[in-house]
Amino acid sequence: MNGSTLLIFVIGTLIGVLMGGALCVRYLRHEIAADIGPRLRRMQLQLDNLESAINLVLVTRYAEIASQQPREASVSAPRLER
Repeated sequence: MNGSTLLIFVIGTLIGVLMGGALCVRYLRHEIAADIGPRLRRMQLQLDNLESAINLVLVTRYAEIASQQPREASVSAPRLER
């Protein structure tokens, strides 16, 4: 074997290793993202449920406060007639 043939084999081997590594990295990234996706959706649903519960509690509390206030605002001041 002469030097140029050895160089071709070395370059071919390096290109193969780089392509295989890139393929592995791409596959691993896809698998990691696929594993995280369902968990993120579940966490988002839990946060949405928590937000809805807090909103319900706040609206209920505001309604209680509004019903307990004196009715002074609904009674208008007497009018002065000319």
